[in-house]
Amino acid sequence: MSLPDIATFERAGLAAWPGIEVDWDGAWVRRAAGGYTKRANSLQCFDVSDGDNVEARLDAAQAWFAARELPMVVRTTPLASGALNAALDARGWATVDHSHLYAMPLGEHEPDPEGRLFELLDPEFLAAQQGLRGYSDENVARLRALLAVMAVPATGVVVYRDGQAVATGLMAIGEGIVVTGNVITDTTRRRQGLAAAMMRTGLAWAKEAGATVAALNVQADNPAAKALYGSLGYTYQYDYTYRIPSAS
Repeated sequence: MSLPDIATFERAGLAAWPGIEVDWDGAWVRRAAGGYTKRANSLQCFDVSDGDNVEARLDAAQAWFAARELPMVVRTTPLASGALNAALDARGWATVDHSHLYAMPLGEHEPDPEGRLFELLDPEFLAAQQGLRGYSDENVARLRALLAVMAVPATGVVVYRDGQAVATGLMAIGEGIVVTGNVITDTTRRRQGLAAAMMRTGLAWAKEAGATVAALNVQADNPAAKALYGSLGYTYQYDYTYRIPSAS
């Protein structure tokens, strides 16, 4: 089975991790979600040929984010226009968070016996996310607000050991692609296969829900996560980064 092209993966990601506010300007999209994650609070270009009036459109985007009291962030994938990249270079914007998209055809996966699926807004799922990540109540409120606008099939996943949540994540399906996010494991129980157990549990749900491809984002400087996803069958597809105004 051949995997989708970059545009399809990016559309799936847009559906699976939406902004609360979404505003299109040609093939550029602005997303705002109260500051929860750079992806959901960023500008992104979906067409390499869309580079008209780049300076004015960048200024307009910067004003749009400022009106929402958010820093300006640009998510840069291989779909970004050369004119946009050149304008950011000319403005001296820094490149941060070099990351990869990994994907695979979705095969059969065996759910963990102690894995559970939750509605995204279920308090028990949110409590697992908060406890394992160490989120403040404010951050959980931001996460809850973003999850509330998801309009695609999605589930929260939690794996338990000895009655305690030890690994969690969420799965959302867009364009037939299940996109995984917010993967968190108990730091005191690493190297016990818990993240893999959580992933298999969620992927089994996704297969039953009709997904045919699995994808996720992983930072380039996270070798443990890349090894985990590789062991499940994911392979590297392409790079992306974020651009932010230089501190100088």
